[in-house]
Amino acid sequence: MINKIAPTLADAVAGIPDGATILVGGFGASGSPHDLLDALAERNPKDLVIVTNNAGVGERGLARLMKLGCVRKLMCSFPRVAGSTVFEELYEAGKLELELIPQGTIAERVRAAGAGIPAFYTRTAVGTPLAEKREHREFNGKTYIMEEAIHGDFALVRAKYGDRWGNLTYSKSTRNFNPVMAMGAKCTIAQVAKVVDLGALDPEAVVTPGIYVDRVVQVGV
Repeated sequence: MINKIAPTLADAVAGIPDGATILVGGFGASGSPHDLLDALAERNPKDLVIVTNNAGVGERGLARLMKLGCVRKLMCSFPRVAGSTVFEELYEAGKLELELIPQGTIAERVRAAGAGIPAFYTRTAVGTPLAEKREHREFNGKTYIMEEAIHGDFALVRAKYGDRWGNLTYSKSTRNFNPVMAMGAKCTIAQVAKVVDLGALDPEAVVTPGIYVDRVVQVGV
């Protein structure tokens, strides 16, 4: 019987090693898997590479991981937002490596990993410092740069409902980057507000099918 339910947050994040590349869903605080990130911080891993849209806010979740010195490198689109004080302090002190990636590009690089696409070409960032050391190619008289897929060892995502097969549904804008992050990792871990009975989810409403999800943990609203 397939049962992907983890009994506790600690069980859900068990086995994430030092040096892992972790894809993190969320857009700012919306849809961020704070509880999973806090549980991971309790384990205090080192040298993590985090791929996400924002650099965390306040001192919870991703910000907590960074403050504890767990993160070696951050790959994201908007590292500086209101409340991203932990990132700013670490980056200015030279304690955190940053790879800045345009928002659409980071989403497509992760989606490409899930779709089995090793690389693609995009016009985004052409003519900017972000295009340095990238392969350039002409298509129909326009210049594009090649971007490689981003493969995660683990993905941490947040959904509203999940079942024991790992099927997930989301609530409005909290959906944001979560579905694409769930696609790109070897092991995807989802925190949900509620675990529902198998068959309770309308198949038409399932955004992330269980084939992409390895562990589900209920954390309440």
